[in-house]
Amino acid sequence: MKLRHLLVPLALILPIPTAAALAGGGNERSAAAEAASSTAVFHDVGRAEAVGYAEFRDAAGIACISKPGVGTMGIHYVNGGLLDGTIDAQHPEALVYEPEANGNLKLSALEYIVFQAAWDPTHTEPPSLFGRQFDFTPSPNRFGIPAFYSLHAWIWKPNSAGLLQPWNPGASC
Repeated sequence: MKLRHLLVPLALILPIPTAAALAGGGNERSAAAEAASSTAVFHDVGRAEAVGYAEFRDAAGIACISKPGVGTMGIHYVNGGLLDGTIDAQHPEALVYEPEANGNLKLSALEYIVFQAAWDPTHTEPPSLFGRQFDFTPSPNRFGIPAFYSLHAWIWKPNSAGLLQPWNPGASC
């Protein structure tokens, strides 16, 4: 029993250095550490669902997003209430889970999303976070949603392609 109480806090602390490695600047490092801390509760997908995150499938009904030869993103849980045109490192619009062999979902990454139509009228540059500019996905797209900017942050699973890259060669569906 004592060992279990020690391991849970330790598990929450260990990913923080990985998150801190997301950026070189002090403010960016702090934002990444805060993102890891604020999303640690979502290792339990039930807690994510309780605050409004829900599984999001692409237009073809596919839940686990992968690209053969490139990598996998995983299963996205999106909180529609956070798709408000703002970016907040502590409140990602999507949580990305990797399915495990036993059927459980493991939190692997955070995804920040803003629709182009909400961002562009009041900004001259694409959004950026953790020292990196967001990727742009035009419409039409495989998700069947309007054009959007997004940034993946592989805070909870190592990514050999880079911590802020959309595809992770080490993840799988």
